Amino acid sequence: MIALFTLSSLALALQAAPSVGLTSYEEAVRCAGLTQAASELEGGESRQGRALYDAALYWSLAAMQAGSASGRSSQAAEADQTRARIAAVRQFSADARAARAALQACRRRTPNLG
Repeated sequence: MIALFTLSSLALALQAAPSVGLTSYEEAVRCAGLTQAASELEGGESRQGRALYDAALYWSLAAMQAGSASGRSSQAAEADQTRARIAAVRQFSADARAARAALQACRRRTPNLG
């Protein structure tokens, strides 16, 4: 039930996203990788972890949608996100300030799914 509510909220957020401004495929993949990595590192038990999970879900679907719109296969879009997530984990593990700043920028652009 909760997953259905989240997916419904996410679908509405994706529909509303263009009014805020279009996001390029590359930006969506970068945000997907950053939020997925941060979500994995944080875990889902905390409020922060749940918010990161929601952001990761949003950006993953946004990247898939942007990939489809630009003619990429779903397999290519998934592979791009995997590479972005692995790179982000490495950046976070090295405590890269740029990665944390990029994550915050992505989170500011994530619609409220709650």
